[in-house]
Amino acid sequence: MVGDITKDNRSPLLPDRQDQKDFFVCDIFDAAPKGDMASMAHPIFSLSTKPDHHLRRYEDESGKNYVEIRPSSDGLATIHDRDILIYCISQVIAALNEGREVQRVVRLKAYDLLKATNRVTDGRGYKALRASLIRLQGTQIETNISTGGTEQLDIFSIIDRARIIRETRDGRMQEIEVELSDWVFNAIRAHEVLTLHRNYFRLRKPLERRLYELARKHCGRQKQWKIGLSALQRKCGSISTMREFRRLIGAIIEQDKAHHHMPDYAICMEGDMVLFENRGTMDCLAGDVLDDQIKLGSEAHEKARAVAPGWDVHYLEQTWRSWMADGGLDAPRDPEKAFIGFCSKWFEKRGRPS
Repeated sequence: MVGDITKDNRSPLLPDRQDQKDFFVCDIFDAAPKGDMASMAHPIFSLSTKPDHHLRRYEDESGKNYVEIRPSSDGLATIHDRDILIYCISQVIAALNEGREVQRVVRLKAYDLLKATNRVTDGRGYKALRASLIRLQGTQIETNISTGGTEQLDIFSIIDRARIIRETRDGRMQEIEVELSDWVFNAIRAHEVLTLHRNYFRLRKPLERRLYELARKHCGRQKQWKIGLSALQRKCGSISTMREFRRLIGAIIEQDKAHHHMPDYAICMEGDMVLFENRGTMDCLAGDVLDDQIKLGSEAHEKARAVAPGWDVHYLEQTWRSWMADGGLDAPRDPEKAFIGFCSKWFEKRGRPS
């Protein structure tokens, strides 16, 4: 009998079925909020606080790239619904930075999401969260705008699925599974994301949030960015009249002059031009850490010249460092290899400088 027992080395415990790596668990409580660049650049989310059933189509200046957004019977996903996407993206990027495996299916605690996105945690918060999940899954997108180098030509939802895993006795969600679309997940894997100021979740007006997103995407760390009022209205996805849109922008500008509440960027209007100015308040710690940790020698620069002929390698290095800092990325394990890979892709996309 002793021999029989020795032969059976199985644990008396049941297998850990939670460790099947078919979903990713959100458990990083201080993850920096991040948004994907594609939906920051294009008007995917509605600015309305009421059900929005408008079908909308946006084309970029070249007319080659387009995105068409179709609502469900519950209306388009709103810019406040986007909080869920930001939370999921933030968690997945933070896990990637730690070298962890991630999946398109993200499991999260409803309470953690509500706290992280500055929402109320009473019954209203859980009810609004459920409605957001429904709109996110119901809103369909058709586009030829690529994410992560992959062009998505079919029609897809912002999230493929939302599933409530556990509820309390009074019906409040405890755990949720969100399956991200390929379009969003491709952007995450390619680090096509930007870090957002935490006060983004404190902005009351949907238009304020949209203006900040556009400034973060197009102005970034530059001193300023200018855009015409009509072009700004299209990028915002606003369905107001031009007169009303001008009034709304003017009201935000006046309020910001009084309170300086808009994160990172000040806004002013000169005739039909809107100017975004970098306040110089953007967190530069990530860039400083990367500069301290990453040292590239002459050999790396020579290799960069070989894979990106014609380009100034010092310009490419600064662009690479800014890209990592904006994305909130940690220092790569092999900086030289990562830099050469960046230069190679840069040349592949742009060719020789004109």
